[in-house]
Amino acid sequence: MTRPHVIARETFRALARGRGGAGAVAVLRAGQLSKRRLLLGAVRRAAEERRPRAARAAGLAGTYEELERLRRHSRARWEAALLLPYVDLWAAECLRRLDAGEEPWLAGLAELLDAAGHPVTVEAAGLRLTLRIDDRGPYREAHGEPVPGPLGPGELRRWEEALGAAWRVLAHRHPWYAQAVAAGLTTLVPLRPRPDGTGVSSAVRRGYGAVGVSLPPDPERLALALVHEFLHVQLGALLDLVPLHGPDSGARYHAPWRPDPRPAGALLQGTYAHLGVSDFWRVERGPYAREQFAHWRERTLEAAATLLDCGELTADGREFVAELRREIVGWGGGAAPA
Repeated sequence: MTRPHVIARETFRALARGRGGAGAVAVLRAGQLSKRRLLLGAVRRAAEERRPRAARAAGLAGTYEELERLRRHSRARWEAALLLPYVDLWAAECLRRLDAGEEPWLAGLAELLDAAGHPVTVEAAGLRLTLRIDDRGPYREAHGEPVPGPLGPGELRRWEEALGAAWRVLAHRHPWYAQAVAAGLTTLVPLRPRPDGTGVSSAVRRGYGAVGVSLPPDPERLALALVHEFLHVQLGALLDLVPLHGPDSGARYHAPWRPDPRPAGALLQGTYAHLGVSDFWRVERGPYAREQFAHWRERTLEAAATLLDCGELTADGREFVAELRREIVGWGGGAAPA
């Protein structure tokens, strides 16, 4: 039987401040492992009951048995397999299709487990980031942006160099975020920039451990994208353990960074990610960084106030946003001291 996961209040508040670090990520990671094991079991049972022929054709039982052997003999490899980002998305889609009487893509589990990607390791200031660049696996389109085809050796080298430079920015100047990213990020999906050259980045709600990003022009932009999108990933994992808002009520609220009003849950996601954006520019130096810090600090505080007034947060959600707001207010209006 899976035991319920409990987050200590100190850890919960640290997460709200963007300061959970590797310890908090370990708690969220354990929650994701339990969730995925339950989801995979639910898919197997539902498929064998409703689509037994499809389950046999997909070799679903054999894949599950292989995973169980892996769990007994190599816990680390089993965890890495279950935490491949899109296993969650695949399982949820299979269950939805099985419930609707539609044909699910049961063979997708084996394909996900076989998608290796290109391993990359970068290190700076004693902190190491190891991930894979996924340029051909299924579900890359889930990031909602155009994806390039398989990358050539020169493109992969550019990505590795860009990650190395961005990691030096994070490890030296933003170690709290670097520690969390190193503990929780496993996959980077290259995206195409917009036709006008504007960079894009993305996280998928059911894609724990993955971020999508286009190759930016400088290390700071890539470092910022990693912080921004990883906070989306981190909040998604927290929401799997602690409900912070109720079901979508249909009400929509102004988001200071978008032209379209957003539901409370989406506004919470954006507010949390922009906590990281504000914090990033607070620590950076120069007139542009000071301008960006003032801009995003004001907008994040505005969004936090909207959330606290909307009436859609749970008690935990109110505590989370109040703690987030206290952190930003505590920074004052100036940049971090030199």
